[in-house]
Amino acid sequence: MTLPEEEFAEVAADVGHGRVPSRTRVVAGRFFATGQGRLGFALLALMFLLAFAGPLLYPWSYTEMDFSAFMQPPSPAHWFGTLQTGSDVFAVTMRGAQKSLIVGLLVAVVSTGVAAAVGSVAGYFLGWTDRTLMWVADLLLVLPAFLILAIMSPLLAGGRWLLFVIMLALFLWMVTSKIVRGMTKAIKEREYVKAARFMGVPPAKIIYRHVIPNLASLLVVDATLNVSAAILTETTLSYFGFGIQPPDVSLGGLIADGSRTALYAPWTFWFAAGGLVVTILAVNLVGDSLRDALDPGGRGSA
Repeated sequence: MTLPEEEFAEVAADVGHGRVPSRTRVVAGRFFATGQGRLGFALLALMFLLAFAGPLLYPWSYTEMDFSAFMQPPSPAHWFGTLQTGSDVFAVTMRGAQKSLIVGLLVAVVSTGVAAAVGSVAGYFLGWTDRTLMWVADLLLVLPAFLILAIMSPLLAGGRWLLFVIMLALFLWMVTSKIVRGMTKAIKEREYVKAARFMGVPPAKIIYRHVIPNLASLLVVDATLNVSAAILTETTLSYFGFGIQPPDVSLGGLIADGSRTALYAPWTFWFAAGGLVVTILAVNLVGDSLRDALDPGGRGSA
């Protein structure tokens, strides 16, 4: 595998100065060397900045209502306009973006962690452990996830959004666990893993120290892509009234409410929908760039 000229020059300079470039630095260099990676990172950073820092500097809260401004278009007083209730659209949209980003990140971490644990344990031990864990994964794959989440939606009342995170993560780990299982079966046959096993190193330590690190590239990319999958799932469920419940706010709920007034009050719909599109686009750009940075041999003609 050959390195691009710029990357090769940077690595050569590090070696010439007696420094061994770390994998993190090399991957970061590849990631930011592409316009796609820089654009995705910039958009994602902008969404985080607006969602979490914007409300701190904005005079209106998502719980406040301006009873002198119902369904008003964007203005200096209300940047994105107001809703039928007098709520500020910018404030509620940023609150919905907060929830979507937090849910997406937590679901991705939990689902990828479960996939790594289940797949590596199944692939390392095989036998009845493998059959039991893969049976559970196959069972969850055939269950109608949307229907189950919709039926369990009453449990989310009272701001129990962490339960929603667990429920979403429960249906996102199975395919990745099967990939991890197959890769673990190959990794456990390597010499250093066999040597650790012959030296009496506990299986849990071997999995943690030798198996999981070799799967890092796959798991990082999977976690990134799971963020967009979780955000889209949460938005879809909230659109149909099965996701995050009032009095909290979600982008799906805002889009559902705004779709009724989109023709004569487009600001009630397009800001929330645009925020969702930009967030998903940014996450997908970051995920694709990370995949190319971690596996440069898998790139196309580039």
